[in-house]
Amino acid sequence: MYEAFIAAFVALFVIVDPVGIAPVFAGLTQGTSKAHQRAMALKGTFIGMLILVFFAVLGERFLGALGISLDGLRVAGGIMLFIIALEMVFEKRTERKQESATEMHEHFEDISVFPVALPLLAGPGAIATIMLLVSDYGGDMLALGGILAALTTVMLMTLIVFFMAGRVMEFLGPTVNAVLTRLLGVILAALAAQYVLDGLKGAFLG
Repeated sequence: MYEAFIAAFVALFVIVDPVGIAPVFAGLTQGTSKAHQRAMALKGTFIGMLILVFFAVLGERFLGALGISLDGLRVAGGIMLFIIALEMVFEKRTERKQESATEMHEHFEDISVFPVALPLLAGPGAIATIMLLVSDYGGDMLALGGILAALTTVMLMTLIVFFMAGRVMEFLGPTVNAVLTRLLGVILAALAAQYVLDGLKGAFLG
């Protein structure tokens, strides 16, 4: 359980990227009341967590109904994660998220479901990651509990960052934020490469 918790925590923290989301959320809620900011933070993280819990518990059956193998998911998920990692290293991910988020904010006051929950928190990368983590432990309920505990921890950390988004970004500054984003990107690239290798190994070697 502890091993599953640590592995899940590292992977989910990197892909959800609370530090990288902080400036996006700050931009989304800029000029709104503190009450509105807190409501969007709570609702967005709650919905995002529900989506990821659904795919953690029922994702394998859902894929089975569509005829998609776990090895196929590993390869596809790894490729998606690697693309995200490249964007993080070259500082394209935050810029793209900010542009998309700003565009949606101009049309909708409630930004908790989209784009906060989807795709900022529970995007394709996060969904693929949590499903792969669950599949790695072959239905072990203790491991599943550890993974869900890690997800809860990451979401609570993200909620705290949302609450303090403005102050966090001012404290870190652009230089530190850029360094952290690149570092997380390198770690994510390594995880993505491992997913692809595991998927190819499972597909061709059984």
